[in-house]
Amino acid sequence: MSLGIVPIITDIEGNRGVVIVNPDAEQLEEHRELERKQVRFEAELKQLAELPARTLDGHEVSLWANIEFPDDIDGALGRGATGVGLYRTEFLYLAAPKGHEVTEEEHYESYADALKRNGGRPLVIRTLDLGADKYTQEKAANPERNPFLGDRSIRMCLHDIPMFKRQLRAIMRSSVLGDVRIMFPMISTLMELRQARMVLKDVEEELEDDGIEFRRELPVGIMIEVPAAAIMAASFAKEVNFFSIGTNDLVQYTLAVDRTNERVAGLFCPAHPAHLQLVRDVIRHGTRAGIGVSVCGEMAGDPLYTLLLLGLGLNTFSMNGPDIPEVKKIIRSTSMENARQVARKVMSFDSERQVMHFLREETRKFLPEAF
Repeated sequence: MSLGIVPIITDIEGNRGVVIVNPDAEQLEEHRELERKQVRFEAELKQLAELPARTLDGHEVSLWANIEFPDDIDGALGRGATGVGLYRTEFLYLAAPKGHEVTEEEHYESYADALKRNGGRPLVIRTLDLGADKYTQEKAANPERNPFLGDRSIRMCLHDIPMFKRQLRAIMRSSVLGDVRIMFPMISTLMELRQARMVLKDVEEELEDDGIEFRRELPVGIMIEVPAAAIMAASFAKEVNFFSIGTNDLVQYTLAVDRTNERVAGLFCPAHPAHLQLVRDVIRHGTRAGIGVSVCGEMAGDPLYTLLLLGLGLNTFSMNGPDIPEVKKIIRSTSMENARQVARKVMSFDSERQVMHFLREETRKFLPEAF
């Protein structure tokens, strides 16, 4: 018995977010050819995994991975990562059973596992970045009205020293197992940085008193993700070993746009000239001070911005593992002189539309498949 249901055939082109209902034969063949091209492109990218991220004129940069759990490292290394530039340790809390307080041993086991998988490569551990949209608002008896400007990240850690110390003890204990580096998030004042370092010093003294081995003089860095830190980068550079620019929050706070709010999310744009000027200045101050500078926000893994960041002098890109091959392909396809020319042109623009149009055209020359 027929129910009068008419079958609907759809063709979905995920890369461009296109769904065609009842495509004709010509449309089907067009999209099958696109699929074949994508398969060939992905095979080409796989061949880059073991090759260095080196420009045509011999300038080599580091491509590191952002991870949430230790087993993320395996896939990232398989795609060519040469280290971990951002270990988001708050996911230990987000994945824990409700009401469970993550212990020092659970921290330690996770870091030890990550170091084992990382095989001696750098592992940058970011201390807890809880708050805002993560974890705490669900637990709070009185949720904050504006949590993104509230008690989050380093502020929360400095308000809960026992929790902060549990993590720092675990990090320091794991430091004897590999190349561990520690990074404090959402630093906005020198006093916050100094307070965090004082807590770290207390932890070192406690471990020493307990006879627990740890590596001294661990590299310490901060995330640059609020305009105050970016503007004061020259001062911060005197007190840390490295910067990591968190462009997700830096864009959000620079443009006063809540990227989780659908009504204004369209205004969130890393290409905004004000944001680009802050990124440029942080890279300059870090380079002048002789400390490492990376970008670990989503901007680092977006091929659209690779030429620009390279031309601004960025030497370390940290991104989600799947993004590494396309970024590496662009780096290996260009020269530093070309990248610098792109950066100079971009920094002369006064609107994000000009920036994005120009970068699309320049990127298309090296990675047409991305568009």
